[in-house]
Amino acid sequence: MRLLNIFNLSILAILLSGCLESSSTSTYNYTNNTKPYTVNGKTYYPMSTSAAVGFTETGEASWYGPSFHGKKTSSGEIYNQYAYTAAHKTLPFGTKLRVTNLGNGLSTTVVVNDRGPFKDGRIIDLSNSAAKDISMIGTGTARVRITAIGSTTSSSIAQSSKSYDIASNVSTKTSTATATSASVYTGQNVSQNTGNYYVQIGSFSVYNNADSAAKNLLSNGYKSVIRQSGDRYTVVAGPYATRTSAESARDNLQATYSGAFIVQ
Repeated sequence: MRLLNIFNLSILAILLSGCLESSSTSTYNYTNNTKPYTVNGKTYYPMSTSAAVGFTETGEASWYGPSFHGKKTSSGEIYNQYAYTAAHKTLPFGTKLRVTNLGNGLSTTVVVNDRGPFKDGRIIDLSNSAAKDISMIGTGTARVRITAIGSTTSSSIAQSSKSYDIASNVSTKTSTATATSASVYTGQNVSQNTGNYYVQIGSFSVYNNADSAAKNLLSNGYKSVIRQSGDRYTVVAGPYATRTSAESARDNLQATYSGAFIVQ
């Protein structure tokens, strides 16, 4: 359960149930509402911006998408399922969070712009795009760790990314979140012969998230490639010399990446 349009806190808002691409930084001018509010008989006390510095929490995440798209959130911002945003019960609006899926190590960055989720045991509701980045669309929920890394009203925390040299596979720091057109990781579950078949496991608008996905493939023994096209970073396993070998890899990868499919 989650709350939308908390403007008159003296009136119980209507609760809606929901199970559950753009940049990871919103430009909305948030007003950090620290007034207490009550839902289902429980009163919540939002933190101040200063109190949220260094905040961390571990628990269950859920996500919400199409049925909320275009509606107002508790902060007044219009919900965009393709933006990197989230709902939290007490963190100030505008708080930037790193969300890590503890089941697969993938992470994404979101901005808090809504209140919820109000289902017992859940700590955060992610937008559709954020949920895709950490591969939790199929499961609906995931155990995550959330960490406050800044605020849209304060200076952003710089994040370095990594590019991988194709010849030596030595990682080197880069100053901006960009990638080469084909950053390669070498694993053992793929033939070293040149091939034309790949298995795509995800497409990301944030390079650091593509980087995490590629390293996750590597940890499972798959050679992986990050392909850049415009502002999108696609992660594929391969290459495979034959379609049959690519299909075998796809079938294995679908256990973790339900939407995995073959590309050339």
